[in-house]
Amino acid sequence: MEIKKLERNGKIIFSEYKRGGGIIKALSMKRDEILFELKDSKLKGRGGAGFPTSTKWMLTAASISDEKYIICNADEGEPGTFKDRVLLSEYPELVFDGMVIGGYTIGAKLGIVYLRGEYEYLQKPLEDYLNEMREDNLLGKNILGKEGFDFDIEIFLGSGAYVCGEETALIESLEGNRGEARNRPPYPVNTGYNGKPTSVNNVETLATIPHIILKGAEWFRNTGTDKSSGSKLFSISGDCDKPGVYELPWGTTINELLDLVEAKNIKAVQIGGASGFCYPKSQFDRKLAYEDAATGGSIIIFNENRNMVSVLKNFMEFFVEESCGQCTPCRIGNTKLLEGVKQIEKGVHTFSYINKLRDLGKTMQVASKCGLGQSSPNAFISILDNFKDEVLNYNNGGANGRN
Repeated sequence: MEIKKLERNGKIIFSEYKRGGGIIKALSMKRDEILFELKDSKLKGRGGAGFPTSTKWMLTAASISDEKYIICNADEGEPGTFKDRVLLSEYPELVFDGMVIGGYTIGAKLGIVYLRGEYEYLQKPLEDYLNEMREDNLLGKNILGKEGFDFDIEIFLGSGAYVCGEETALIESLEGNRGEARNRPPYPVNTGYNGKPTSVNNVETLATIPHIILKGAEWFRNTGTDKSSGSKLFSISGDCDKPGVYELPWGTTINELLDLVEAKNIKAVQIGGASGFCYPKSQFDRKLAYEDAATGGSIIIFNENRNMVSVLKNFMEFFVEESCGQCTPCRIGNTKLLEGVKQIEKGVHTFSYINKLRDLGKTMQVASKCGLGQSSPNAFISILDNFKDEVLNYNNGGANGRN
């Protein structure tokens, strides 16, 4: 498959790499050597949760089973996120090489790409690319002459549900069931797809691994911060002159990011997509890092002309639509938060009512079954806290009122 690559700059993911390079190096190493290299790199999952990748692989590798799986979570459904699409369409060698390395390390024979339903147009070119890998013996039996290492990759088209970005709901969908989160424990690392040990990794996480294996953990750790090693891909959209996908080192400040994309007269930055937090101008010196302003990659920029109540309403409408309805805190809670935003629009709210909605959001964060309900109140609470005057004075009109 011919891949047309755009000119992108980056210290890690967008640095030079040749297909198969990471696989060749990995197959010259013992499995525990790969695990310790990843541990030394301090690589954390790039999907947003930030769970150490080495720990997930170690737990899956340690599970005793006749079958194991590695799944690439390409169900990129978070509003404002499009970095995984770039990786799949422009850098498939990184993603698939990462899966092969993962298969070898944990003892899996099959990898599955759970591809977002809206990305169906990518399925055919990705299948063509996988065929090229098979022809080069980068997939199939005895990969690159490694006796007994048999591994292949399949692509599964997702169901178009936001909740399927949660790993257990994704697995349920793969098994042909309704996409709903499972109770945990047990965890996928020992009871995952078809009841077998399964490692579910984000597209960006897998794309990072070949670089680490080829160039070393120390090289990787030289970028970023002590607690957030390496770089991060950011999907930047909204009120800026240069939106797009950027690779930046962890520790970059919000102000530095805004300068890079030529954003002017900015009121707010939503970090982490609709389920993330909304930061005001007074906090633009915050660092993009797991220990500060953590994010899975979505950055949405709002200038001074934007109405934060309208922004909040848009987010809450999304969550009401996308909640699977399985648990009461998420199913009812999001509806109540949206009703509250509509009451604010009508100007019939009270301080007591707003505070009760905030308390409801806090309850949802601890009582919801999966990450959807646990994170959906983030935008409501952060916008209420950081833009309280604008929210409570919504009906006064003007720049911060109805416009």
